[in-house]
Amino acid sequence: MTTRDLLDETFTALTANKIRSGLTMLGIVIGIASVIAMVAIGNGAQASISSSINSLGSNLIIIMPGAASSGGVSAGFGSSKTLTMADANALASQVQNVAAVAPENTGRYQVVSSQANTNTTVDGTVPTYTIVRNLQIAEGSFFSTEQQTSLAKVAVIGPTAATSLFPDGSDPVGQTVRINGNIFTIIGETVSKGSSGASNQDDELYIPITDAQQYLSSSIYKGSPTITDVSIEASDASTMTQVQNDATSLLLQLHGISDPTKADFRVLNQSDIISTASSVTGTFTVLLAAVAGISLVVGGIGIMNMMLTSVTERTREIGLRKAIGASEKDISSQFLMESVTLTLIGGVTGIVLGFAIAFGVNALGLVAAQVSLPSVFLAFGVSAFIGILFGWYPARHAAKMNPIDALRFE
Repeated sequence: MTTRDLLDETFTALTANKIRSGLTMLGIVIGIASVIAMVAIGNGAQASISSSINSLGSNLIIIMPGAASSGGVSAGFGSSKTLTMADANALASQVQNVAAVAPENTGRYQVVSSQANTNTTVDGTVPTYTIVRNLQIAEGSFFSTEQQTSLAKVAVIGPTAATSLFPDGSDPVGQTVRINGNIFTIIGETVSKGSSGASNQDDELYIPITDAQQYLSSSIYKGSPTITDVSIEASDASTMTQVQNDATSLLLQLHGISDPTKADFRVLNQSDIISTASSVTGTFTVLLAAVAGISLVVGGIGIMNMMLTSVTERTREIGLRKAIGASEKDISSQFLMESVTLTLIGGVTGIVLGFAIAFGVNALGLVAAQVSLPSVFLAFGVSAFIGILFGWYPARHAAKMNPIDALRFE
């Protein structure tokens, strides 16, 4: 049997019952499309999380109060008061290769404007915060060192907070808001950075840390005002490990702690955060792809079922072909070609559908889905493999038929 004859027979067999052939391919189409779409969504989520973490700043090290438990969760995080301004000043002056240090005194407060009110994050910090956290000003300016030391009641607002407090769209710069009974004048608005995990960097107000400690939170620890965290920017990526180790050693010394396992603070490295987040999203991507891949197996079983049914229906045809000289190879090739053709057509259709789903997710703004070529090649290869694997048994069964028994089949 020539290749042309084989292709003609395959086309005739598959178009003889178009509905059955289409329904059989449907399992493969759904499986391939699901795998591509799930991997694309997982890749997009991973890229989005990494981008959000990177937007926090570059070469960033964050130190937070509270001892780390054995499970890696801070004991008493959020209420611990073990970091102070004195610690932040020591880190800035005594640790080498530090580009900038930004202590923070952060909390959630009800903020009231002339038009509305909202419960949002108020971040008391210092002017170097813009350097450490890569914060850009869209309008107005960030507060200065002079305003910080003079307890000037000024604030810089994020775009989301501005929309909530000034829903009429008016310019927030120059207007006033009330925080905890104190009137603050807005002197600047930040450029949108988007959310990062559970926090939204655009839904914040920034005020001088001296104001936050004086008017919002006045806790003192070891004779110095407490802070909720301190961010350190290393001079470059190659010095991050050295800065992290030196900062840890200095704080242990300042806090009188000889056993590092009993530290009353936690040190987080931006690279470690990105690595952990990528690992988690990567695991979920694999799980999603594995779940979607189950439909490929179901689709393969559907193909095997159809081919076995086709063999049964065409038993007399098989007997006649073998009686006039068709070899076992010819018979098996014919049925195997039908199976592979079904899966390849289904695979191509599934790839197109997978791209369409990813495009739709992007268009809806749900997540920036990213289709990866390896997932496309893998999906196409799997579809071909399924066609051969699940088509082999029916093809072999047809080829092994006794021609006399086949001709007698009713």
